[in-house]
Amino acid sequence: MTEVLTRVLDGVTNGAAASVQTVARARPGLAADADADAQLHPAAKPPAALETVAGNGTAENGAARAIVLELAGISLSFGGVAALSEVHLSVRRGEILAIIGPNGAGKSSILNIISGVYRADRGHVRLKGQSYAQVPTQALADLGIARTFQNLALFPGLSVLDNVVAGRAHRVRSSFVEQIAGVGRARRERLDARARAIEVIDFLQLSALAARPAGTLPYGLQKRVELARALVAEPEILLLDEPMAGMTASEKAEMAGFVTAARDRFGTTVVLIEHDIGVVMSLSDRVAVFDHGRTIALGTPAEVQRDPRVIDAYLGVAVEDDGDVARGEGL
Repeated sequence: MTEVLTRVLDGVTNGAAASVQTVARARPGLAADADADAQLHPAAKPPAALETVAGNGTAENGAARAIVLELAGISLSFGGVAALSEVHLSVRRGEILAIIGPNGAGKSSILNIISGVYRADRGHVRLKGQSYAQVPTQALADLGIARTFQNLALFPGLSVLDNVVAGRAHRVRSSFVEQIAGVGRARRERLDARARAIEVIDFLQLSALAARPAGTLPYGLQKRVELARALVAEPEILLLDEPMAGMTASEKAEMAGFVTAARDRFGTTVVLIEHDIGVVMSLSDRVAVFDHGRTIALGTPAEVQRDPRVIDAYLGVAVEDDGDVARGEGL
């Protein structure tokens, strides 16, 4: 039975990797005179660095990379029900770490602990040489952390460019008077924010849509705008809460490509929650598997997908009556 499950998982991983590589080789086709429909559905071509995405490039030398984030003995409960129990987890600089597990396993609680939304009952978060019982949310950007959420949180009436510029708000140091006058330091900050936003928009191949109201874009492109707003903050650590939720297969492959390309270009460390097993296995350098608030496995995708505890607790592969193996897209 375990051998059958392993063969299925190998197929999932290989199929997803092929999809991502196909997207990486695609041409954008966003000419200046493209019609409205073509502009609303651009074919993404992530940067050339993406060609290595299926190889999980940083996993091989990950052991030599510095620890940039550590959860030490984190426990959390709600009304006497344990959400997290003695969680120990380290994140290495420049890696893509995926957190997976069944619903209610504690995945979102981990991101909420890291981003300061929750305060742990026990344990602490180590970040930039400091230990926090609760990470200060007001200083999150200054600590080098940016986050996206499962549900979109854009300003639908503002343009794509203005939405992305908003991601630089934490860098404003000019006074209220300077901002009203629009001179001196305020002007320099505004020009810097716009230039950085344009760079990230171009990187994510949204330039043709920069002037459009974000709320008029298809869902998959709005998720890309949200990624742009997070990246414009120049985070050292990027937290992604189900970045591919609700996307089509092609949109997932595009987003996976952009996440990897962002890591490769900007050196961003990525921690993500994702339900699509194929995406996780092809995208991640390491995978942490949670069940009932505990870490039951941690390793490379190849190691995790062969772990009997993962197969039993999470993957949910079943053999049908005719002997074929049935698998859902993800959990």
